[in-house]
Amino acid sequence: MKKFTYILLIAALGAVTLSSCGYNTMVEKQEALTSQWGNVQNAYQRRADLIPTLAATVKGYATHEQETFTQVTEARAKATQMNIGADDLTEEKLQQYQQTQGELSRALGRLLLIQENYPELKANTNFLALQDELAGTENRISVERNKFNETTQGYNQYIRKFPQVIYAGWFGFKTKAYFEAAQEAQSAPKVQF
Repeated sequence: MKKFTYILLIAALGAVTLSSCGYNTMVEKQEALTSQWGNVQNAYQRRADLIPTLAATVKGYATHEQETFTQVTEARAKATQMNIGADDLTEEKLQQYQQTQGELSRALGRLLLIQENYPELKANTNFLALQDELAGTENRISVERNKFNETTQGYNQYIRKFPQVIYAGWFGFKTKAYFEAAQEAQSAPKVQF
């Protein structure tokens, strides 16, 4: 009877040790995902911060393009109001976030097209510097989104593997959503000359 009790006690200690190691790793991966989500939001915030300066520079040259400025301002306001916490990264919320950011990207595209009508704006060094900053920021957003998807993949894989899948359910760890391409990016753009 004593031997059986010792074996049972050792098995229980082994299970507790295994579960605590798995739990700690899930916490580490979840924190890495939260941190990477913060990097994504930081990159989007950088873009939002550049927009007023870019719009003001363009506005100085193109005073009759008020509709475009209004669209950019409204899209920026919408994008900065859309906040998702790392704990709430559902597929639906991430799609809403992407849609809001996509609206801002399209509004920025219209703003940048204004330069074609104003040759002196195209040559303005402030405008060119801002345009370069914005292009660099768009690249940062892309890099951070890719890193986020990689971090999400590692987290999701870990909590779905055995035996972590058992502990994940016990402790409330759930899979997180990925960034996906916007619907309009699924088809190639039409180019006409």
